[in-house]
Amino acid sequence: MSKSLGILVSSDQNLDKVIRLCKAARDKKDVEVTIFFSHLGTTLTQDPRFAELEGLAKMALCNVGFESHGLKPPVTGIGEKDYATQARNGELIEDCDRYVVF
Repeated sequence: MSKSLGILVSSDQNLDKVIRLCKAARDKKDVEVTIFFSHLGTTLTQDPRFAELEGLAKMALCNVGFESHGLKPPVTGIGEKDYATQARNGELIEDCDRYVVF
């Protein structure tokens, strides 16, 4: 049975910690990670280090939060169907074994 970790990122801080957590989950614990970016967390998509998350986690973001900051697709690691609503975050909470918030 695989283990899963859900991460909500609603702050524009801590990208380095999110990256390290994802690497540790994958490399040391064999944990599947899913991240949902909301509110100010959507602005992290503009940080050059954001691309480091590609391949480490399944990612989605709140399209309303993303657009409210004047941001536009495409974003590395975010598929067309991953510009979502807060319902995706609710699904994440239900589906993962553990959930953390940054």
